[in-house]
Amino acid sequence: MTRYDGRADGAGTGDAAWAAYAPQGVLLDGFHALKHALRFGARVPVARTLDRGATLALAEELAPDLVDALDGLLHEVSAERLRQLVPRPHPTGVAGLALRDTARELDRTAPLVVLDNPRNLGNLGAVVRLAAGAGAGGVLTTGDVDPWHPAAVRASAGLHFATAVERRTVPQLPDGPLYAFDADGADLRSVPLPADALLAFGSERHGLSAEVRARADQLVALPMRPQVSSYNLATSVAMALYHWMAQPA
Repeated sequence: MTRYDGRADGAGTGDAAWAAYAPQGVLLDGFHALKHALRFGARVPVARTLDRGATLALAEELAPDLVDALDGLLHEVSAERLRQLVPRPHPTGVAGLALRDTARELDRTAPLVVLDNPRNLGNLGAVVRLAAGAGAGGVLTTGDVDPWHPAAVRASAGLHFATAVERRTVPQLPDGPLYAFDADGADLRSVPLPADALLAFGSERHGLSAEVRARADQLVALPMRPQVSSYNLATSVAMALYHWMAQPA
């Protein structure tokens, strides 16, 4: 299974390869992030692991389709070296660098998720993971947070490479009916969501911006028990996407 060729502690490439790709690379923090990036076509020039044998065994169990690719890619490094590359290494002891996917087009046959000025990178990554799993057309963010930040990619388990993820201004949002989620809107259960919809969600603290409200075609509210103030952002997106998925074809 393993064609080990002595590539221990970065032998053959050292840290020069990592340093060469780090400025423009997307950090893949952990086995699952690396797995998903490879599975969805990311270009991954370098990857490091604390234990090649253990990582390849994990691949045999969870991603047998990627064993050969990982066998040719992984280089074993010491724990100290990995901490130099990744300040807080993932428990799986695996890290890689991918080239950011800037060519993927938005899929307009499925709703787009719009995050209006999100602030929490973990929530942002969780939304990307949801969008990828539900087959959404992509995730667009407004505001100054980079949706490809390493913390967001870690939270998405590398599924940024399975869907389009972009930052845009509100005027740059694509055409299509925009449904903005707000407590004053119509109950989601009574609102059919078309395939070309934009589903907009406000920031965790401040809600929807005035600019997105002005762009909205309809306000939509998630069903919620009285006296409960709000849902987590990723939970809200999951409810909306499930509602779309559950609609009659």
